[in-house]
Formats: sequence, C-alpha cells, structure tokens
Amino acid sequence: MHPTHPSPVRVLALSGAVAWFTVLAGTTAAAEAVRFNRDIRPILSDNCFACHGPDEDDRGGDLRLDVRSEAIADRGGTHAILPGKPEESEILRRILSHDADEVMPPPRAKKQKLTAAHIDLVRRWIREGAVYQNHWAFEPLELVSPPAAAAAGPAAAWARTPIDQFILARLREEGLAPSPPADRAVLLRRVWLDLVGLQPSRQELESFLRDESPDAYERVVDRLLASPHYGERWGRHWLDQARYADSNGYSIDAARAMWPWRDWVIDALNRDMPFDRFTIEQLAGDLLPQANRLQRIATGFHRNTMINQEGGTKPEQFRSEAVVDRVNTTGAVWLGLTVGCAQCHSHKYDPLTHKEYFQLFGFFNSDTDINNVGDSVEVVQGEITGTPGAVSRAELDMAERAIVATRSGVRDRLEAWLAAWPSIEPDAPGPANAWTAVTPPAAPLPGTTLEEDGVTLAIEGTPVRRTLVIPLPVGTAAVTAIRLEMPAAEVDGTLRRSHAKDDLFVLNAASLTGPTGDLPLMAAFATAERPKFAAAAIVDGRPETGWSVAAQDPAAEAAVVLVPRTPIPADTAVSLRLEFAAGGSQLPRRLRIETTGDPQLVPLDVAARDTLGAAIIASRAAEEGPREADVLKAFAVVDRAQHAAVFDRDALRRRAQIGQTMVMKSLPQPRQTFLHLRGDYLNPDLKLGPLAPDTPAFLPPLAADTPAAPSGTPTRLDLARWLVRPDNPLTPRVTVNRVWMRYFGAGLVETENDFGTQGSMPTHPELLDWLAGEFVRGGWSLKKLHRLIVTTATYRQASVQRDDLAARDPRNLLLGRQNRIRLDAEVVRDTALKAADLLSADIGGPSVYPPQPEGVYAFTQAGKPWPTATGPQRYRRSLYTQFYRSAPHPLFTTFDAPNFSVSCTRRLPSNTPLQSLMLANDVIFVEAAAALGDRVAALPGPDDRRIDAMFELCLARRPTAQERAASGDFLRSQTAAGGAAAMPWRTLARGLINTDNFVTRE
Repeated sequence: MHPTHPSPVRVLALSGAVAWFTVLAGTTAAAEAVRFNRDIRPILSDNCFACHGPDEDDRGGDLRLDVRSEAIADRGGTHAILPGKPEESEILRRILSHDADEVMPPPRAKKQKLTAAHIDLVRRWIREGAVYQNHWAFEPLELVSPPAAAAAGPAAAWARTPIDQFILARLREEGLAPSPPADRAVLLRRVWLDLVGLQPSRQELESFLRDESPDAYERVVDRLLASPHYGERWGRHWLDQARYADSNGYSIDAARAMWPWRDWVIDALNRDMPFDRFTIEQLAGDLLPQANRLQRIATGFHRNTMINQEGGTKPEQFRSEAVVDRVNTTGAVWLGLTVGCAQCHSHKYDPLTHKEYFQLFGFFNSDTDINNVGDSVEVVQGEITGTPGAVSRAELDMAERAIVATRSGVRDRLEAWLAAWPSIEPDAPGPANAWTAVTPPAAPLPGTTLEEDGVTLAIEGTPVRRTLVIPLPVGTAAVTAIRLEMPAAEVDGTLRRSHAKDDLFVLNAASLTGPTGDLPLMAAFATAERPKFAAAAIVDGRPETGWSVAAQDPAAEAAVVLVPRTPIPADTAVSLRLEFAAGGSQLPRRLRIETTGDPQLVPLDVAARDTLGAAIIASRAAEEGPREADVLKAFAVVDRAQHAAVFDRDALRRRAQIGQTMVMKSLPQPRQTFLHLRGDYLNPDLKLGPLAPDTPAFLPPLAADTPAAPSGTPTRLDLARWLVRPDNPLTPRVTVNRVWMRYFGAGLVETENDFGTQGSMPTHPELLDWLAGEFVRGGWSLKKLHRLIVTTATYRQASVQRDDLAARDPRNLLLGRQNRIRLDAEVVRDTALKAADLLSADIGGPSVYPPQPEGVYAFTQAGKPWPTATGPQRYRRSLYTQFYRSAPHPLFTTFDAPNFSVSCTRRLPSNTPLQSLMLANDVIFVEAAAALGDRVAALPGPDDRRIDAMFELCLARRPTAQERAASGDFLRSQTAAGGAAAMPWRTLARGLINTDNFVTRE
C-alpha cells in the first residue's frame, strides 16, 4: 500500500526561481528567508544523504536527514537538528568540528569541505525553524497563469505567447532585456534544422524572404510539421532514448531486423499520435484488447535490449540483465530518474527503495525473450507476405487514388473557385433524413448529462479548455461522415447556444480514434461560420484556430460535418475527441451527434473545397476579392493535402515490406519476482518472498481498478497507463523539458536525466509546470507543443553574444538570447547531401549501407557484411544507416553519437580535429562537395552570383561582403593554377562544408 501523500508544498513561485538563480550566481540576498529545496537540500544531498539518506543498508547511526521527523528526534538528550537553536544542533557542531573522528562529512567520504556560505545557510535555516519541503519534481503540477504582459513599451510588443511572458518577467527582474529577432534567413535555417533536420532550399529561402505577410513564418512552421521528414528528425531523438540499433550487441553483435519498429515511430510521430497513446502502445501494445499488428510492432521499444549470443553464457543471467535494462530505461525516459541506482540497494538520494526497484522489475519479468541463436524469436509477420492479401491491395489502391485526386484536380478546382469568387457559399451538410442520431454512452461523461430524448448531451460550463471524449456506438454500416449540431437551450426565457457571456463557442479541434489508431480527418464544413472561424480550422492542426458561428441568431442551425479520409468500417468502435477553446467558458450548452454512410452525401468536390478553400472563403471581406495572403494559405493547404496522401501511400508500402521483427509477449503464467540481494540474480531474498509488481510510493499509486491480466497481477499495460495518468507529475514535466532542450540546448531543468534530489532546480519552475499542463490539456500532442515553442519570440531571438548577458547570465540560463547548437551526426551528413542535391527523400524500409572505410570490423570479434550501397540507397538519410553496436559507422562515433548499449537521453557534443578531417576526406563528404561544386559551376551568371548560390545551398543565407571577396580571391587563385573548370568550385564547396557555420545551428 502507498502511504498517504502529505499536503503539497507549493515551492514553484516565480520569486523562488529568481532566488535560485541568484544562488547559482553566488549572490543570495542575506535578508531573504532560507528555503529547503533551493538552499539546503543541495547541501545535504551532496554531503550527507549518502550515509544519512534513504538507503538503510549504508546508513550511519540510523540517522536520516532527509526526513524531518527523524532529523529532529530526541536522541538521548541530543538532536541532530533542534529547530530554532543551531548552537544546540549536533549537525552544526559536527560540521564545525576539527576532530577527524567526528567531523561531518568525514574525511573518508572525500567530500569537499563545506564553505562558509553553506554553513551560514544551514545555521540560518535551523534558526528559522528547519522547515522541510517535499522535492519539487514529485509534487503535483502547479496550475499557474503566465505573468501579466508589460503594459506598454517595447516589451509589450515583444511577447508573442505566454511562454514569452514567463521569460520576459525573469529577464526584467534581473534588469535584462531579450535580444532582437534573428535575421530572417537565420531563423528559417534554424526552424528547418530543428523540425525536419534539413536546411531549406534556395527556392524556399527566396520565397520566405519575399513573403512579407505577418504569418509567413507560422505558415513555414505548419508546413514543416506536416512534412513526413518531421517524423524522421524527431524519431531520431526517440530512437536515442530507446537505444535503437540494428544489431544484438555484445561481442558477436549479429544483425537484427528492428527497422519496422523504427518506421512505426516515424509514422506515429508524423500522425501526431498523442503521447499517452504513443507511450501505452510501445510499452504494452500487445496487451491492449484485440491488439493489432502495428500495436504489437510498437512494443519493439523494449526489444531494443542487447542479446548475448556467445557460447557458454547463462541465459537467465542475460534475461535478467535485459529486464534490468527495461526498468532503467523506463525510469530514465518517462520519469527522468536514475532508477538504476536502486538495483543493488535503496537509492541514496531519492525515495526509491531496493524493494520498489524489484516491484518495478516485476512488470517486465514475465515476458518471453531471445537469449541465444537457437531460442525462439517472437515476431510479427508483414502485412503482405507470399500472396498479397486483398485488403492490403485495396488499401494501396485507395491510397494511389487519393494521390491522383489531390494532384490532378485540386488546383484546378481551387482556381475555378477563385474565378467564381462572389458565388461561393458553404454548402448545407445534406438532407436531414440521410443522418442517423447517435446515442451517447448510458453513463454520462464527466461534465455532461444526457437529456430526455436520449441523444442530446447537456454540457456544463467551465473556464478552462475542455476536452470531451465520446465513445461512438458500433454500427452495422460504414460511416462516411459525422455531423455535430450545437442546438441552443432556453435559459431564463432566452435562447442561449453557449455558456459564454457573448454566447459564442469555439471548437478548436476534432479527432477520431479507432482500435487500430488514429483515423485522420480529411475535411470539415459547416452550415454557418463566423469570419476567421472557418470549419476547416478544426482539422488544420493549429491549437489557436477553430470553428464558431455568429451569436446573433441562436435559433439558426449550427452544425459542422467531419469527413474521415477513409470511411470508418462497419462494426468498428470509434471515439470522438472534441477540444473547445480556453477562457470565457466558450463551450456549447448542448451537443447532438449524427452519422451517415451515404457516399454521395460528401462528394469529393465539396470535401476538397472546404479543406482547401475554406480559409479564403471565411476571411474574405463582404464584397471584396481574395487577398494574396489568403490565396497563399489555400495553396499551402493543397501542398499539405498532397504530402499527406503521399505519406499515407508510402506508409502502407513500408508496412507491406515487413518480414519479421521482435516484439514483446507475456507468458501465460507470470514468473515470480524476488528482490535480488545486492542486485545479484543468483541471490534472491527468499525471506522477503515474492513481490507483486507495483510503483514507487512517493508517486501516485496504481489505479485501484482490476488489473488488466486475467491472473490478477498488474501488467505492463497497468504500468504504461500509470505513467501517463494526469496525476503523475513526472512524465509531462520530463517530456516537455526534453523537447525544450532540443530547441535551446539545455532544458529548463539542466539535468534532464535526473529530476531527483541530486538534479538541478528548474530555472523557470512556473513555466515548466505551465508547459507540462498545456501538454496534457492539449491532448498530449507533440506537434502542438513544438508549434507553441518555435513560434515564440524567445525561440526567434538572435544568438549573438551580448556583454550585458555575459556579465549577468554567462550560461544564458535566463534565455536573453538564443543558443548556438552543434548539429547531430546525422544532420551534418544529411545537410551536405541536400546541398549537393544528392539526398534521397525515401522514407523507411530496411537499413542501408553507405560507404565507410575499410577495416572497421578488424578489431571486433566477428566480421560484418557491408555491401556498400549504390544509386539512391547510397544517399539515404543517415537515420537509415545500418548501426552495429560493436563498431558503428565512423560518422556516428566521430560526431558524438552513442553506441546505444543503454538509453541516451541527451548527446554530449564535442569539437575535435577528427571531425574536421572527416568532413574534408570521408567519401560521402567528398562526393557531396564534388556534386555541389559541379551544381554551382553550371549555374548561369558571374562568379559572385554563383558564390551567393553556394552559400545559400550550404548555409541558407547570402555571404557577407568579406566572405564573398575571400571566396572570389580563392577561386581566382585556383583557376590560375590550372585544372578542370569545376575543380575550384568543388574545392570551395569542400571548404564551406568544413566550416563551423555549416555544422552549427545558429
């Protein structure tokens, strides 16, 4: 049983964060009250908890200093800590002692002597009552509001989002101001590298620089988030955490086929699978009711453990080590804790006991595993193996038809609509008798009641963003569209449609989820729309947009039709998720749902018209033609629709290629789990007896409902659901912190892998909790989180050093400017190939073998085949390079990629001469420089124009006058030396790829 949690101690006030930073800078104000988490816990954790903390085995004198009741207890007339009386507190006497036998910490501990400032803090803390606080990371998320924006002045115009308000408030308290925006070319390259891991083309750069519309940047962001290359870039970060490799590890390190799981990750991220589902399917997709093939493939996350194939090994030893790795990886990825420290004894710093570690161990202890070559491998067969299945071929045919429809007809139809502009009006959803009313669940949803007609939901009002998840009953026929009607209700004799004072509601987003995953929506169209609140905004993926109707006539019909990209099959259970706007109770009072299976009710023209043209229709003035910005938006949606159709087709093709891949599978009868004394699997604690799987007591307990397994024992599915429960504060904090880290070089919590008591305090604690709360309230959408961050003024700042920031905030913790970030190994190679126009855009499939030097496997126990790729396969994105753990491709080892024996939550960048040598001499970079030089040499115009082109291709910017002059002088000197006409350009390209500018994101 979990003990009752104490009342939360709210320690995340903004003033606390300010004071914490001053502690970091060594300038704590003497008059300020001492705080345990900020001032005292770090001292005790660094110097005392190893012997006087949670670990009972190594505890000195049974004294615990991490628990107040024990620290202040009377011990025969003495007190380690006597609140209010530091002179009578044994801890202070021992710290000040010069006797080697009693001074604390003792010399044998090899701790640095406490400074005078530390001792003064301890003395003041005891004098002020020795008040303890719970560790901030284990406390529930704070419901915080952004600081009020500045009333006037430049600062008021600078803040674009609530994030900026948090950042600006901290800077102003330190007497600092944010940096100006980055140059537009720099910003474009930055967001391209961050979101898709590639630099923009010359055409994309030119188009962006010419586009002066106020939302030009936001449209770039939306296009990048819709790109299939987004999943590749952010999939790479996830593969690092999952310790993904294409080989088993250890000395033999034979190849394995885990790439289907890698492709599942890319697909899931591109579809913006909610992170809670993303978690559940990877940890326990096989345990979901009627788990499908893709959900089983998702469990490859924990089949990325290493496998020892040497002769004479003990299978149980390495099975146990694989389970240990799964426990440690789960703790690191989702909880941000050093869980592995409790494998051999209770954690010395965090409240995780040795027993609790093996209770976590129990969740993974009953799965089948491969340990030797001869053992059976749990596999998933491909969707198309042998004779193609009729269903799969039909899916592929449908995907091909969708591509043809978007490519061949959409632009023509859009242009025709624009020509007939004054006559375009939204169509009615169709005849009433074509729709069938949906009966909501018998048990009312939270915040709703079912009216007497049995089909209308009455919705309660609330001032925060409201999400309704409504299970739809299983139908006997396919569903081609869903209709939502918001009828008015009579309130005090007046018809009211909304809970808001202005009688307006806003439906931000809608989505469908079936047993096999998300069911993408193709279009949304309505009977009526408010200007700038078009129905198409429901499916545009932007959290700040939505559909609404005017408030003037509550009796008028207000209905919207949602069109799935493909019909919902009969006998399919589907959930409808509706997200209404935040603030002002902007919720409808009533909701009625209807469905139809009529294929003619939503013809392609109408659906495409509303997907592609509604932005124009909704935003036009009463008697004016379309604005240029509106037309650009509509054509951008055309492009996104086309990309989506191609992506769906390619995803089906990749699934069709799947042969065999390892997945998780539980034993019919669970194994017994025992505590391993000192972590030794050969030494189980039989006196303690078998342990049931359970979660740590310092976090919310497992749900009290019936475990998922028939045996009654909690399973991986219970653990997965627990990790993403709204009351588990660590998962959302850890996840948003890591996303933040990718954009700014460091997290709001610098120790992104340690949210325990040894970790860093957050630099902006209220911002961290606000972001985590928005992440959960926004449906766990990673794309929404990315968009929220990259559209901030904070992200858009220049990265140029400033003297005032260097003096007051030398590590840029307050984010008065953007940080320069070294590119990952894969991005360095991919950007070189794209600049040379060599990069293959193919997504997914088996790993490939680009060139690498001879002799890579000369020092490994077993040689490895490396059939060097030719043609497009030679230039696939680096994400798809075959990765052997024992000897990775030199690109990865040179540019700081780990060997993925264990989870890597953050790569540590370096800057070495070997990197420069690889950029200059590796085969791929030589080929890229040659192709780039030839490409530029073939361009028309004078050399200065070609030099500009080369800089644009490599760095997505024009050269400075000094760079242009130096490049021209170099070309002339090379030409004078003789040789082929293209050689000087090849050499210049080789040099430009080898610059700091090329391998750094500004």
